[in-house]
Parts: sequence; C-alpha cells; structure tokens
Amino acid sequence: MSNLHKKLFVPRDTGACSLGADHVAYVLENHFESQEIPIEVIRNGSRGLYWLEPLIEIESELGRVAYGPIGIDEVGDFIKCSCWEVNESHPKYLGVTEEIPFLSKQQRVTFSRVGVIDPLSIKDYEAYGGFVGLKKALTLNPQDIVTAIYESGLRGRGGAAFPTGIKWQTVLDTNADQKYVVCNADEGDSGTFSDRMLMEGDPFCLVEGMLIAGLAVNSNSGYIYLREEYPLAFEVFKEALVIARKLNYLGENILGSGKSFDIEIRLGAGAYICGEETSMLESLEGKRGEVRPKPPLPAVEGLFGKPTVINNVISLASVPSIIASGPDKYQQYGVGRSRGTLPFQLSGNIKYAGLVEIAFGAVLNDLLFDFGGGTRTGLAMRAVQVGGPLGAYLSEDQWDTELDYEAFLKIEAMLGHGGIVVFDETVDMGQQAQFSMEFCKIESCGKCTPCRIGSVRGVEVIEKIRNGENLQKNKELLVELCDTMEDGSLCAMGGMTPFPVRSALKHFSEDFE
Repeated sequence: MSNLHKKLFVPRDTGACSLGADHVAYVLENHFESQEIPIEVIRNGSRGLYWLEPLIEIESELGRVAYGPIGIDEVGDFIKCSCWEVNESHPKYLGVTEEIPFLSKQQRVTFSRVGVIDPLSIKDYEAYGGFVGLKKALTLNPQDIVTAIYESGLRGRGGAAFPTGIKWQTVLDTNADQKYVVCNADEGDSGTFSDRMLMEGDPFCLVEGMLIAGLAVNSNSGYIYLREEYPLAFEVFKEALVIARKLNYLGENILGSGKSFDIEIRLGAGAYICGEETSMLESLEGKRGEVRPKPPLPAVEGLFGKPTVINNVISLASVPSIIASGPDKYQQYGVGRSRGTLPFQLSGNIKYAGLVEIAFGAVLNDLLFDFGGGTRTGLAMRAVQVGGPLGAYLSEDQWDTELDYEAFLKIEAMLGHGGIVVFDETVDMGQQAQFSMEFCKIESCGKCTPCRIGSVRGVEVIEKIRNGENLQKNKELLVELCDTMEDGSLCAMGGMTPFPVRSALKHFSEDFE
C-alpha cells in the first residue's frame, strides 16, 4: 500500500491522553504536514489495552498494525524509523492489532467499534453497522421493540441487573402525556471506565440506544446524566449530539419517520450517591441528590413525576446490536439468566490493565491471569474486589466462580458494573474494610439513619478492632451493625456497604487480629 490515503490512528481517550497521546498526535501531524507526507491522523477511541497506551495504529496491506506504547519521548524515534511503512524490526511493533492476544480472545459486541472508528464520523459509524438497529426499530411498533429486548435476556449493566425488557414494558404500559429516557452515566465505582470509553470512542452507539428506547416506550425526550469528572467524554458527546441533529438522527421527524426524539446532557457535581437512580432524578430536577423512597418506581413516576426508563450507558449501548441482529443472536452468548456479554474492567495491582468484553460464563481466574497476567508487582495476588466499592472482597478460593449474576450472588458478591480491582499480598484487609465504611460515611446522602449513622459507628468499631480493643465483642458488634445497615437502609449505599466489610472479616480474619 502506498502512502496515498493512508491513515494513522492515535487515541483521543482520557486514559491515552493522560499518557501523552495528544502530544504524540500533534508531533505526528506536524511532521506529516511539514514533509508533505499524505497521511491522515485519526483520533480514535482506545482499544482498552491501557498498558500499551498511547497505542498507534497504521493502515496497511496486513490490516491495522499497532505500535505501543509510543510515549512523548518515543515519538521522535517512531518518526525517524518511518514506522508508518510498517517497520517490523521496531521494538514497539506489535503486529496486526486484532491478533494481539488480549484483544483476539475477546467477544466484542457492544465495543465492536470502540478504538476502530473515528468517534465523530457518522460515515464510519454506519460503515461498521451503525444505525441498522434504529432503522429497523423505526419499522416496528413499540411492543415489538420491547419484546425483542425482553427475549434477548438483557439485564441492567449496573448494580441490580434488573431485566431491561421488564423495565421498558412497565414504562410502555403506563399512561402519561410525557415519558422520558434517562441514561445514568454517573460512572463512580472504583476501577470502572467502560462508560467513559464508550462515550469517548463510540458516542453514536449510545445515541442510537437511547433513540430505540424512546421508540419503545413512546418517549420524545432523553437525558444523559454524566459525571463531572469526565470532561473529555462531555466534550465528545456534546459534539456527537450536534452532528446527529444536523443529519436528522435527532430532533423532529427523524429520517422522515414522523417520530421525534432529542437528548440533553447534564453534568453531575461529584456525588457518588447520584449513581443511585432516584437520587440522580432529584439532581436532574435541580434538587439535592437524595434517595427517594420506593414505591413509586421511576418506571411509573420518575423524572418530573413522569414514567421514565433509566438505564446505564452499557445497557443502552447493548440495544442497537440486539435490534439489528435479533434477540436470538444475543442469547447465544452467556449462561443461565446472564445473557450476552459484559465489558469487564481490570485495574488495581494488575499487569495488563484494560477492558475485556467477554460472554458471561467464563471464570474470574480467566480474567485475572489469562487476560490480566497476574499482579503488576509480581507478588502473589491476595484479594480481588468485584463490583465497585460496595462489592465483596474475594479470596483465592472464590476466583473459580463463573462470571454470572446468580453465581456471584451465591458467594455473597456481585458483578455490578464489571469493575475488578486487584490487590497483592501486601494489602491490609482490615484497612480496606475500614475504607469501605469511610467511603459510605463520606458519600451517604444522609436521608436514612442506618446509612448516615451506621457508617460513622462502623468506622469507629473497625478502628477499635484494628487496635485490639475487646476483639470478640467488637467483631460481634460489627456484624450486628452490618445486619442493621443491610436491612434498614433506604438504598444500596448503606444496604451494600456491609458486603466488603463482612467479606474482609470472613475471608481475611487474620488482618483483624
């Protein structure tokens, strides 16, 4: 392949940019322009191989080939070696991108375009199957769309894993003059970044998912509640909305169908509790982010008192492929009641941190070692927290558990949003348990007593245990306190804080002696 029309890809992803991707792209663009080399630099999303960022990809006769990591100090050598001509002798040459084992072993469905396309090119998006689901949905009646989602087995890709089709059916069946679709993009769990990656790398996928949700429940209005800490995702998504409106994928009479739908994006203010759906609704309405009691369910009385579909980014981004290819194809992935795929996010003390999209049914060990490569320090792995700061700490004898919602429930754990944080043998699990209570103490909205007061008392009791004060009595007191928080809290903030505390106490008891 000649240089003519060749493309070179440098990620415009928050993770890659934090490692110098913007500077790398700037240097390459200047070089190509000054030397009149006809190569276009495309700012794509990240492939999710974060230990290799910034990852540079080149179009070639072999397909896309990759080099990485190419940092600020290495881009000069990259240019000197004319690596866009595919220099296999370069020490950072990785070969064909799709053949890198970390990527080739995955089953990318929702993330099939992330890192592949120009995120703000609808032409690219359509070339890789974009808007096929929307165009099909425009020919269906609302009930047909809801039925397809129900039959696919899609469940919420957040914490509770509630069946998406049932939620949509409730909104469809509720009579109202106005209905809303709300995307919860307040991705606040530790070790999670899949929402951000998708919004930065494939924003039109989320637009399409929200559009289909609107068609399914007869809604013409959508909101995205995005966490304030994602400025680049905010910038990219705002631009995507402008482009979608310009090309008639949003607004009035979408693609001449007579259907209307538009999306507004709102920024949160850094409160973890606003990841809880009713607290998020309060914030969207301009109020203090506090949990609402249920019932009424948001599907019946949600935003501004109207029936509201609330799903997170990955749930909605899973919808277009289900409608495009049919629920049966999506059902082919997974096990039991856990159907489809989930993008797991590996972080913490792990050698190969990044995003892994695979079908439910593999075991946790596969992620930790086949993909993650063990710990970054090389020391023995001791504990793994799955599902964010409210998830249980899992010991080695639990790592052979299937990645399946029900299988995790059986070991008093949860998959949640798919965040996985790894700790090596140097970790103090007593300190981690105390951190869990401190996190709840800081982030509690304060609405209910078990969460507001229980977390404060929990920190005090754990401190006493760690200081060796009345060990047995205080351990019993901590267990009773956890039971009270779980049974009496208004939402999962207080109700699930006991999960990591109990698991640390049960599986790593020696750290409390």
